[in-house]
Amino acid sequence: MIYLNYTNLDKQTQERLLSMSKKEVENLFGNQLKNYAQQQDVNYDTLLEEEAIRNLYNYDFVFNM
Repeated sequence: MIYLNYTNLDKQTQERLLSMSKKEVENLFGNQLKNYAQQQDVNYDTLLEEEAIRNLYNYDFVFNM
């Protein structure tokens, strides 16, 4: 679970969450994504960012108000 303060959803927090998600996706699926990017002639960084955004939907967020 990720604990967030409801009043602190600024751009910096959003970037931090995306960065955490990118690291998680890269650790879990990095080699598979690189192979897919090479086979499909897709930019790896773009593919990684798209998967990281999808991965954010799997997180459990807890908002403190």
